[in-house]
Amino acid sequence: MTAKTAILSAAELRDELTGATPPVLLDVRWQLGGPDQRPAYEAGHLPGAAYVDLDSELAGPAGSGGRHPLPDPEAFGAAMRRAGVPADAPVVVYDGGQGWAAARAWWLLRWTGHPNVRVLDGGLPAWTAAGGELTAERVIPVEGDFKPTPGVLGLLDADAAALRAREGVLLDARAGERYRGEVEPIDPVGGHIPGALSAPTTENVGPDGRFLPADTLRARFEALGASEGTPVGVYCGSGVSGAHEVLALEVAGIESDLYAGSWSHWCTDPARPVATGPDPQ
Repeated sequence: MTAKTAILSAAELRDELTGATPPVLLDVRWQLGGPDQRPAYEAGHLPGAAYVDLDSELAGPAGSGGRHPLPDPEAFGAAMRRAGVPADAPVVVYDGGQGWAAARAWWLLRWTGHPNVRVLDGGLPAWTAAGGELTAERVIPVEGDFKPTPGVLGLLDADAAALRAREGVLLDARAGERYRGEVEPIDPVGGHIPGALSAPTTENVGPDGRFLPADTLRARFEALGASEGTPVGVYCGSGVSGAHEVLALEVAGIESDLYAGSWSHWCTDPARPVATGPDPQ
C-alpha cells in the first residue's frame, strides 16, 4: 500500500462518492477518556456513514493485554459486517479530526486482510471545510461480507518490541513528557521501553490535523533512523495513536509493525525494564 492508497483528501472523497464504486463510510469518532461520541454522530455525519465504536468494536476488554487490546478477530469481523464493510469494495474511515481512531480502524482492517481501506485526511473538519454536507439521517447498513484473516500487517508482542528497540528502530508515539516519565496521566508507570526513540504522533500533522507532506514525514523518520529496509516498530499508550504513526510511516513510504498492547501492556509486568529521561536507554 502506498501513500496514495492509504489516505485521501475531502475533495477526492467527494469525487469518489459520486463515482461508479462509491466507498463504504465508517465514522469512528472517539475521545480518550471522554464522552461517548455516538450522540455527535447522530447529530451529523457524512451521508451513508455507519458509526463504529472504538472501545467496544475496535478493541477487546481492557485488562492484562492493555487498555485497548486487539479485538477477537471474529467479533471484529462481525462488527465490520454489521457496519456494511464488504470484502473487496473500497472503505473510507474518518473521525473527529485527530486521526487516531480512524487510523486504528484502518490498521485493523488492513491487518485482517481488507485490500482497500483509506483514512480521510483531516477527518470531519476537513470534510466540512471543503463544503461537504452532513446529515442526521439514520443509517441502516447493508450487511457486509468481510471476513478477517489476521496477519497481513506486522504485529509485535512485548518481547518482539524489546528486540526491535535493540536491533532496529522502535518509535514511541506518545507525548514527549510521557516518554521521559515526567508525567503519566493514564498508566501506573511512567517512562519508556529501553532503546525506544521519542516520536510524538502530534508531529506528523499540521495545525489542521492533516498529514504533513510525504517527503517531510520521510525526512522526519529517517532522522530517527527509520527508513525503508530498516525494521521499524511503533508503540504508544494503548495501541491507538500508534496506529496513526504506522499510517504516517505508510504515507512516508516506510513499512512498520505495531506493538498493539503498547505501554499499557508493557508496564503490567514489573519484570520488564523501564527507562526514563530524554535518552533512549
